[in-house]
Amino acid sequence: MSWRWRGVPFDLLLAAAGVSLDLLMSGQARLGELAPQYTIVPLALLVGVPLGLVRRRPLVAALWLAGALVLTDQMGAYSSNTAQMLLLVAVGLTAYRERWRSIAVAMAAAGVATAVNLVDPGAAFSLRTGLYCAGVAIFPAVVGGYLRGPVGELEHRDVTPDVLLAAGGLAYTMLSTWTSWHSGPQPAWMTGVLAVAAGLALGVARRMPGLVFLFHCILVVLADTYLPQVVSTSLVLLLIALGVFAMRVASWGWTAAAYLATCLLAGVAVVGPDTETTFFRAAVVCALVLTPVAIGRYLGVKQAAAAAERLRVRESTRLTVAQMRADQLAERERIARDVHDIVAHHVGAMVLRAGAARYTAPDGPVADALTDIRETGHQVLEDLRGLIDLLRDPDRQPGLLADPNDVIRESAERMTAAGLAVDLELDRGTDHAPLVARASAARIVQEGLTNVLKHAGPGTEVRVRVSADRHGVGVEIHNGRPPTTIERLPSSGRGLAGMRERVRALGGTLSAGPDEDGGWLLAASLPAARSVS
Repeated sequence: MSWRWRGVPFDLLLAAAGVSLDLLMSGQARLGELAPQYTIVPLALLVGVPLGLVRRRPLVAALWLAGALVLTDQMGAYSSNTAQMLLLVAVGLTAYRERWRSIAVAMAAAGVATAVNLVDPGAAFSLRTGLYCAGVAIFPAVVGGYLRGPVGELEHRDVTPDVLLAAGGLAYTMLSTWTSWHSGPQPAWMTGVLAVAAGLALGVARRMPGLVFLFHCILVVLADTYLPQVVSTSLVLLLIALGVFAMRVASWGWTAAAYLATCLLAGVAVVGPDTETTFFRAAVVCALVLTPVAIGRYLGVKQAAAAAERLRVRESTRLTVAQMRADQLAERERIARDVHDIVAHHVGAMVLRAGAARYTAPDGPVADALTDIRETGHQVLEDLRGLIDLLRDPDRQPGLLADPNDVIRESAERMTAAGLAVDLELDRGTDHAPLVARASAARIVQEGLTNVLKHAGPGTEVRVRVSADRHGVGVEIHNGRPPTTIERLPSSGRGLAGMRERVRALGGTLSAGPDEDGGWLLAASLPAARSVS
């Protein structure tokens, strides 16, 4: 499915919601509707379907709804109310997603359509009607523009400041307003709900500063109109919301707009019918409103400085780790260069001398031994290059150069050529075993046969068995008693320990020791999946 069609079900759901909303509203007002009854469903489709376009084509939806508003108003249909509500949504989405030219077109269409809806035929266009039409166009555009503005996310998820703001706001609102809940014409429960909501809204002011500020602006207007006794409380909450807004919103333009709006509302709340308006009183109100703005901006700057310091510390830590990493790589490079210069030189000289001696020696065991030395030396040089590459780039994952089963067979053939009597039993089921277990089994067989050659010598009979089942891979290397007394080769003492570490890393077990016949038995079990202790 193309990405363009991923949101289609949601768009269809929005369109269905718009149609359902109009059907519900028109159904309630059916008796008073002037339009014929058979037009209810077509008009519901007309005003509801554009809601499905509002996410992708908000300007088209706004123009469509403006035209639907004019049409339904002329028909006298109650669907005009639905078109008016959805038109606000379309204008807000246009301001949120489109450019200024599209926003201006949507606002103009909304203002004209609202004016047509409000003004009755033959009635004069009043100033109040004009202000209402302008508000219908401006208000959703301002909200949409604010939501697309830069409000930084909180770096820390500590909810303690939010809880303190909510608790303080609720306590202050309850203590200062509960005696006035029965003073207004509205029910007491309604006033109580608004008071509780006003206090608790401060708890989300840091995360949604614009919406909380707008909410308290509306509360100030409602309190000044219907409940003058609590207008002072509403104004204090508005000043707190303004301070949080100034702290969280970095834009000076939005902060200035919020400041001017608060000054206007504070003037409306403070100035009564008999209050004389003077320049001094206006200056005092402006200075009062400026205080939370200054506090909020100061706290915002402090938070930005602290965030910058944390970023600097993280960057410094990252650079320190990078420097340590570079120093480690430089040291690995030096070690790799030293290993190559020292070991590769001697091994290369050994290979050259073995090759020269091979061509001068007659055919027979001596010539075969020299050939084996030369081939082994070449293999050692290849392995040494791989180790040096790993030292220089430890993050590089070396790939397997051969199949593990081929490595086991090659090891058995090589040790047979060196004089051991190797009896290899390789289970076909190992082809289906995990690659890590098979590779580890191959390395154990190599190391085990090398130990037999070192400590038991040529002529020793060795039985190698590699099996596999659903539990994992098993390796068993059993050699008999040495046929003769031999001169033991020097040992690093790390062969058996290295095998134990490899097996332990895979979560397996390894045992090694002499048997009753004087030989040696090495057994390893490599699970198919590493066990978690």
